[in-house]
Formats: sequence, C-alpha cells, structure tokens
Amino acid sequence: MSKTTRATQMLSKAGVAFSVHSYDYDPNAERVGLQAAEALGEDPCRVLKTLMAEVDGKPVCCVVPSDREVSMKKLAAAFGGKSAAMMKPADAERLTGYHVGGISPFGQKKLVPTAIEEAALAEAQVYINGGQRGLQVRLAPRDAQSALKAIAAPLIA
Repeated sequence: MSKTTRATQMLSKAGVAFSVHSYDYDPNAERVGLQAAEALGEDPCRVLKTLMAEVDGKPVCCVVPSDREVSMKKLAAAFGGKSAAMMKPADAERLTGYHVGGISPFGQKKLVPTAIEEAALAEAQVYINGGQRGLQVRLAPRDAQSALKAIAAPLIA
C-alpha cells in the first residue's frame, strides 16, 4: 500500500502536520468508518468519515464522526440550501477520483464546498481518510478545516 496519495500530497503542500496510519480494510464491513476506528483502536468520535452529498443538486463534501449519522436538514442548512441527499457512489467516485471506502476530503479531483462537524473541532487529533482504503491521516481538526477551507457546522442528527 502506498502511503503517498493525492490527499497526503495536498496536506504536505499546504504545510499541514500529519501522520499516516494504515489498517486492514474490510470491504465487507457494514460501516467502514466504525471498522476503521476499531482497527486503529480509536474512539469512533475521533475517526471521521468523508461523505459526498448534494445540496440543491450541487456537490458538497461533509466530514463527520464515524459513529454518527448526518442530518440532511442540517447539511442543507449549513450550505444555505433547501434539500440535501447523499451522492450516488459512482458519482462520488467520478467527482473525487477516489474509490468508496477510500474517499478523502483532501486532494479531490474537483474542489467542492466542504463542511466539518463542529463537535469534531473539540478533539486534539482526528483521523480522516488518506485517499485509499485502509489509510488514515491523523491531524489536528482545525488544520484539516483550514486546509479544506471548510465551514464548521452542526451536521449530525
């Protein structure tokens, strides 16, 4: 497994301090984020999942704790929209250039507006997908927010 991805390259170029952590990705896991947290021995609230969605038909990215669900109403509100829906997996892969299970908010093919769950910003360090299945980057959540130019918002149900 390569530890250099578009995500890690973007973080390095932005001067963000991070460490890379790999784990045994389980393609049959019911919830990939929770499987990652368990494999890393971390609390699921510190292992964030990257979800691609659409708000009023426009693509957005949201980053939330792996043990929580996104509120579509809150997601739409965060971007000033009326409605939100999860993006189809094939569309998410085409837009980001990453495979489902390895989608990172960093280094996506197309820059889209991004929101990070505000509760995650209270953590000292979080894990976020590093751009391939079984690869996480550990960094300060405020550094992630800054690198992504992400808004902080209440996103979880």
